Amino acid sequence: MSLKSKKKTMEAIDVIAELFPEAECELVHSNPFELLIAVVLSAQCTDALVNKVTPQLFKKYQKPEDYIQVPLEELEQDIRSIGLFRSKAKHIKKLSQSLLESYNGEVPKARDELIKLAGVGRKTANVVTSVAFGVPAIAVDTHVERVSKRLGICRWKDSVREVEETLMKKIPQERWSDSHHQLIFFGRYHCKAQSPKCIQCPLVDMCREGTKRIKRNVS
Repeated sequence: MSLKSKKKTMEAIDVIAELFPEAECELVHSNPFELLIAVVLSAQCTDALVNKVTPQLFKKYQKPEDYIQVPLEELEQDIRSIGLFRSKAKHIKKLSQSLLESYNGEVPKARDELIKLAGVGRKTANVVTSVAFGVPAIAVDTHVERVSKRLGICRWKDSVREVEETLMKKIPQERWSDSHHQLIFFGRYHCKAQSPKCIQCPLVDMCREGTKRIKRNVS
């Protein structure tokens, strides 16, 4: 099956946008620093779980200094219910130190600066620049990758970076940030990893995965 053209890709993106017009970042935060911490915590973990932990966390820790001053063991206990809490606690202490040393305690706006921080990869940096600072970006998480590949916008073998670059080429820049959230919602609530809702999916005709699944269920 050949890859979707820009035109076909945008037809799919438009349908997804209609399904999830209100899609936005579901990590609860009130400033760029809280968002940065929440996104670091969300690696390989659901936003819902992070949102259970952060209200207390953000009450206790309001600025980088607060994370630096607390013993590592105490911070680990505060985020214990989140996967990989030990390495995440180390990352948070380290990135807080970097923010104070290099950025006057402020979260940098540039993606290239964000990537230098501990525990911050390209996906995290894209989320922060897009959500906190309104810079157009497409962050590729598991949902975005899965949907892009199932719909044939990208190739099965594409790396996360290749998926990001393909989406950036096929989607107009002014729609990157909205499309990123809409693709996440579509993957999280509709085109799920285990049990996608293929039968009631408006995109099933252009989805290689969906057509296969429906054929299997019929036969």
